[in-house]
Amino acid sequence: MKTSQILVRYGELSTKGKNRSSFIGRLRDNVRQTFSDLSSIRIKAERDRMFITSDNEEEIQQVIDRLPAVFGIQSFSPVIEAELDLEAMKQTAFKVVDKLEREGKTFKVSVKRPYKEFPHEKMEIMHEIGSHVLRNFPELTVQMQHPDIELKVEIREEAVYMMAEVIAGAGGLPVGAGGKGLLMLSGGLDSPVAGYHMLKRGVRLELIHFFSPPFTNDRAKEKVFDLAEKLSQFGSSVNLHIIPFTKLQQEVHKQVPDNITMTSTRRMMMRVADKVLEETNCKAIITGESLGQVASQTLESLNAINAVTHTPVLRPLIAVDKLDIIETAQKIGTYDISIRPFEDCCTIFTPANPKTKPKLEKVEYYENFVSFDELIQEAVDQREIVKFPRVKENEMVYEDLL
Repeated sequence: MKTSQILVRYGELSTKGKNRSSFIGRLRDNVRQTFSDLSSIRIKAERDRMFITSDNEEEIQQVIDRLPAVFGIQSFSPVIEAELDLEAMKQTAFKVVDKLEREGKTFKVSVKRPYKEFPHEKMEIMHEIGSHVLRNFPELTVQMQHPDIELKVEIREEAVYMMAEVIAGAGGLPVGAGGKGLLMLSGGLDSPVAGYHMLKRGVRLELIHFFSPPFTNDRAKEKVFDLAEKLSQFGSSVNLHIIPFTKLQQEVHKQVPDNITMTSTRRMMMRVADKVLEETNCKAIITGESLGQVASQTLESLNAINAVTHTPVLRPLIAVDKLDIIETAQKIGTYDISIRPFEDCCTIFTPANPKTKPKLEKVEYYENFVSFDELIQEAVDQREIVKFPRVKENEMVYEDLL
């Protein structure tokens, strides 16, 4: 029994009307990017479904394992190939159903016969295959409307193709269909989860991280690299902008009273992010802030932080409980990375008694004693840019039928 093809169902993007072809094209490109390390994979994108094919069974299995992370897919099914022979089809049907959970399940066979020269009619094929399956699996019962297991048989000129397993996809929209945003990526739990939620809504990410050596070390930096690698596994590559932040952070602590340094530091980050955003064609800044979680995430603090930018600031976790954030982090594989004991610049410089309700005019008053513009531009100019995933890309063959 050979699996050589995977049928992909689109989900939400199938409702996109006149823009449908561009959404499907984006999904095709994201799938291509996701499997760029698999040299034999071929992609054929049609209006209602996509086919991923390969003669390499190991690579097909890798696609099955990794495809659930690609946004824009409702579900997919491995397709099994059989010979154009009724007895061979019955044996293949047995092997397909044998792999599934069957106890107490309902079952039906549906047949498509585009190859009209095949010497058996559709009803005969359904009867022969259905009877063979039910004889071998008496725990199954027939149900023609909405069965638990539907064995689909498609007879083409070159072979017969069967599928019965339906694997859930990630849902959402293809990454890139919703524009591009700049995610402020710390080493904590929240910001990677915020990035994941924006990716699911089709937003392509650029990442920005503020690094303050020698107060933060290379192990903290590698932790952020690993988080960026994880975020690049959802259908799109990402660029990580490492900002040298030590001078700016030290100047803030020199000029601003200790209890509002956290607010002022976040304002400097926003000003740096604004400049990087202009150079990367991003349309919004994305943060992992959750209302009331820490002193810098009260409404008063957020108001003072937002005051330095006219850019939309998206906070997908603003009303999400910490336990829910942890659950998502565990699901997407960032939790174990985020809890490594290497602190970022915000944690290192956290004051003992930060203001939870800072006054904007007071923050601006202390910041006005020095011009931060040169330090901000210097940090932007000296940034390091790293692309993820960190793998060598191979050529892949794909067909565009849109």
